[in-house]
Amino acid sequence: MKRPLFVVLIVMLLATLACSVNISIPTMQVGPTKTFNVNQPVPSGVSLASVSMSMGAGTLKLTGGASGLVEGTITYNVPDWDPKVTTSDNGVTITQGENTNISGIPSSNLVNDWVMRLNNTVAMDLTINAGAYKGNMDLSGIHIRSLNITDGASQNSVMFNTPNPEKMDTLTYRTGASQVELDGLANANFSNMEFDGGAGEYTFDFAGSLAQDSSVTIKTGVSSITVTVPAEMAVTFINSGGVSNINTSGTWTVNGGTYTSGGSGHMLTIHAEIAVGTVKLVRK
Repeated sequence: MKRPLFVVLIVMLLATLACSVNISIPTMQVGPTKTFNVNQPVPSGVSLASVSMSMGAGTLKLTGGASGLVEGTITYNVPDWDPKVTTSDNGVTITQGENTNISGIPSSNLVNDWVMRLNNTVAMDLTINAGAYKGNMDLSGIHIRSLNITDGASQNSVMFNTPNPEKMDTLTYRTGASQVELDGLANANFSNMEFDGGAGEYTFDFAGSLAQDSSVTIKTGVSSITVTVPAEMAVTFINSGGVSNINTSGTWTVNGGTYTSGGSGHMLTIHAEIAVGTVKLVRK
């Protein structure tokens, strides 16, 4: 069974420390498993809703299909992580207690599973804050005006298999040492995208059709980056970071640190500021 990334990172850290000092680190205390139900209706008369979720370490599955604004279950066994729902005139904020910090090493008995659904017809600003977790977010067809994801050490996939019916102003993703896969990004229909990551492995797949010119900024530390674009898309990739190991697949024109692929329609411009690592540019 594949271990969650946050557990692997913690084990590696403990192994390193054990070589030099004798330490005693507490294990996070768990209790009975509880299930918290979320069933929030769409606020009356709202044309743009706000949905915000904040969770600790665990798993998050996010899809569409809610009859209300947001529905789902939170199953957990950390006593300090009792969920709280706060409503406003235009939306809802779901937080996991007052303290989602890890007060000890997570044991194999830790349970914190979020299974959530969003409305498919109401335009929304969506914010996700998470700790060390494993995520699967299928945002296909959801009406998203802005998307903001912030997480710690994570294994996360975000997909847009069908076009976003709304024009998204900004897609922002900030993460730590992680494995992140973003699929169908052309379908996200954003004007600007900002990705800021630490050491990790990151995949950006721009499948779909651009509905507007789109600008992307990718900033990472030591990392492995894969950027995949459709063969018919007009793309400019500008390398302004320290990485020099850039491999290409498909037809690209190279001029210094600028890589271009001819195409029709709207333009995708990617500015990459990658400290050290490898980049693979794939046109297919």
